[in-house]
Amino acid sequence: MKNIATRMLLIACLVAPFAACKKEEAPAQPAAAPLVAPTTTGDGEWKEYLVKVVDNNMGTITNQPYMYYLPAETDPEFEAKYGRQLEQAKGAVARGVSSGNLIAFGSPASTKIADLAVAAFEGAEADSFKGVRVLFIGQAADSERVQAAVTPSGAEYVFVEAK
Repeated sequence: MKNIATRMLLIACLVAPFAACKKEEAPAQPAAAPLVAPTTTGDGEWKEYLVKVVDNNMGTITNQPYMYYLPAETDPEFEAKYGRQLEQAKGAVARGVSSGNLIAFGSPASTKIADLAVAAFEGAEADSFKGVRVLFIGQAADSERVQAAVTPSGAEYVFVEAK
């Protein structure tokens, strides 16, 4: 009787580790719905969309991103807002942005935000933005010239089409 109990205990000890290895699989997470750009030019909808796109493109970056936004060109104060954003972006690029940061440009006015990004990076020194990610959220037709302006700085360029 003692032998049977010892054998059962030995079998239990040998089987237990294998039983513990068989874990229940967690239910699959539903795939996140792709982000869709607003069909209106409302600031609220666009800002919410842009924040989500930036969040999705942060990767390992943990610093607060630099975000540059322009309203639709129909905004009565568009030119003044453009001027302020351009001044801020040029200032940030001139001062430099340390590695591990993200700079995002986005707007319902894709051509104008592309103009702003290109102008901001005109004075950037070669390879002065290594380790920085520059995110352009706009139309594909504007991406190439933004990329051409950003690339000499050494920044990682990321394009997300606003569609």
